[in-house]
Amino acid sequence: MAAAAPSPSVRSVPVAAGIGLREPHREAFVAAGSPIPWVEIHPENYLVPGGPRLAGLLRVRRDLPVSCHGVGLSLGSAGGLDPDHLMRLRVLYDRLEPGLISEHLSWSVTDAAYLNDLLPLPYTEDGLDRVRRNIDHAQDAFGRRILVENPAACVAFADSAIPEAEFLAELAARTGCGLLLDVNNLYVSSVNLGFDRTAWLDAIPADAVGELHLAGHARMTVGGEELLIDDHGSVVGDAVMALYADVLDRIGPRPVLIEWDNDLPPLDGLLAEAAKAQRLLDARMRHVEMPAKIPEVHCAG
Repeated sequence: MAAAAPSPSVRSVPVAAGIGLREPHREAFVAAGSPIPWVEIHPENYLVPGGPRLAGLLRVRRDLPVSCHGVGLSLGSAGGLDPDHLMRLRVLYDRLEPGLISEHLSWSVTDAAYLNDLLPLPYTEDGLDRVRRNIDHAQDAFGRRILVENPAACVAFADSAIPEAEFLAELAARTGCGLLLDVNNLYVSSVNLGFDRTAWLDAIPADAVGELHLAGHARMTVGGEELLIDDHGSVVGDAVMALYADVLDRIGPRPVLIEWDNDLPPLDGLLAEAAKAQRLLDARMRHVEMPAKIPEVHCAG
């Protein structure tokens, strides 16, 4: 897929800490003078031709770069991607000109039924080819590169023959997509499944990582065993922040996002979490020389 120069109206997402901007915070965020360098939104909330919600987002976009983190594309679907959904996303992306676009390594659509979850898929050669086709289709439809996020896993498929990190690395190599490294998901999966986080990080191509996510998780007991659940409903835990610091040491500074979707705190609480992430990022950036921004790569479509 041939790379094309970004549109002049695209504002690159800076190497800084941003927040997931949810609608209950939007008015307070604007009133506070947009007190953070960038924000991320779920595009499915804005697939409308007009109205106050979209107008509010466009108001934020005039001042700040925006990243779009999709939750409904279903890259793992065996039946391919929904062309109508692709078209609606393309219309929004052309209007919003996001600095980054990301999707999940999961599936949520079967036989035209949409499931309200991000479901896992087995890491096999067939699965790899299926996701590769869907990523190619999405990047062609959008005319833009996407980032693919590692999932939070509670169980592993018995027939998964390819380690997750190698699966992601192969997707990046075959499609030219980037990776969204969700640090909380990596921590949750490694604890639940008992794999080596260091080996996982060593197996992914560092130069493909375009964004980091941080979030809180919950603990629950199932069948007498404790599981970690990626619920985006609390502050980022100390263990995840320590892993984030290790990620920065290994791959270098990247745009980093605080995700908080459930039991939303006041805006100040979200900004305080971003400030913690920013302090670690600042400490790492003092030791490296790099551009202030990582440009988005567009693909001819």
